[in-house]
Amino acid sequence: MAANVETMFYSGQTPWHSLGIRVEGALSSEEALVKAGLNWNVIPKPIITKDGIPIEGYKANVRDLDHKVLGVVTDRYRIVQNHEAFAFTNELLGKGVKYETAGSLQEGKKVWLLAKLPSEYIIAGDRISPYLIFSNTHDGSAAIKIAMTPIRVVCNNTLNLALSTADRIWTANHTGDIEMKLLDAKDTIFRAEDYMDKLGNEIYRLNNTSIADTVVNEMLRELLPIPSDASELQEKNVIRLRDDVSMRYNYAPDLLKLEKNAYRFINAISDFATHSRPLRETASYRENLFARTIEGNTLIDKSYQLVKQIA
Repeated sequence: MAANVETMFYSGQTPWHSLGIRVEGALSSEEALVKAGLNWNVIPKPIITKDGIPIEGYKANVRDLDHKVLGVVTDRYRIVQNHEAFAFTNELLGKGVKYETAGSLQEGKKVWLLAKLPSEYIIAGDRISPYLIFSNTHDGSAAIKIAMTPIRVVCNNTLNLALSTADRIWTANHTGDIEMKLLDAKDTIFRAEDYMDKLGNEIYRLNNTSIADTVVNEMLRELLPIPSDASELQEKNVIRLRDDVSMRYNYAPDLLKLEKNAYRFINAISDFATHSRPLRETASYRENLFARTIEGNTLIDKSYQLVKQIA
């Protein structure tokens, strides 16, 4: 297992494949909770110094499975248990919802689950499946996050563009009335539909924006610049990366049916960002790739901003 992944399962060929245990077919919430290794609870415990003095205002979040301290949080912190995250998603999407991946990072400090939304979209001739990611932390380092991650089915590329007209990520802090906050989050499905509708409009616009090959080369130079102090090897590496994207843009089988336009360029960048091997692969490469699936990929977003200027 990779360095930061504690437990994880995945189904099918998702962009973060090769992390965790592969299972056949998507799982129900009960199956996913067990296969992901998330069938444990977090218990708040008082903090006492070695001299027996209680530390007021703080508590330790302890995993009941192995008594591991996941984090130190304030008394205002409200725990959202792993099974509550699944229950929330079940209620949001329906009792028959299936999960394609779930797991924990950093020894249980961070957990997530990913479920496919029931609808599928045909946009500009592409099948696009919307997924919902629910991520949570037990160490107080981040808020509860619910994120939309649309995936282009034909090639498993993410299309999680940072639209200015619709949110892709919604958050809730671990303070106050958590149940009420999760109740408020029930409109997530409507927000997700709004995001997909706006994404569809944007894809149609990009699909109707032609781009000359010279402009493609200019954008690649801006996206993958050569540092002014680059060595000869570094310069060659950057040129190699540009050539990689260019090959995808010009010759990727799933893009040949598209005109040379802004949507084709976005997909070439997404294919490169999602599937290309880095020049030097680190131990946490796939974990970082998965994290960008949730948070958004800066390279894809930057390319989107560039083509928007043309469109």
